[in-house]
Amino acid sequence: MAKVEIFGRVVSNKMTKSVIVAVERQVRDGLYGKQRRLTSRFMAHDEHEAQVGDRVALVPSRPLSARKRWVVTRVVDKARA
Repeated sequence: MAKVEIFGRVVSNKMTKSVIVAVERQVRDGLYGKQRRLTSRFMAHDEHEAQVGDRVALVPSRPLSARKRWVVTRVVDKARA
């Protein structure tokens, strides 16, 4: 099993064998203490043909292109139709 595995939702699958995955995380505001939601978008290599809205697991890999450094390992949840 990989050391680092992150989960996110597919927001774009318009490329061949590539998807854009939005990963949300919560951080505490330093001054006010409120929880803030931050979203990071990663380009990932996709052999599983994930659809928009699917929840997927990502692991880091060697650089596959200028922006692609993650690989989709599995589709965790399918998007609702």
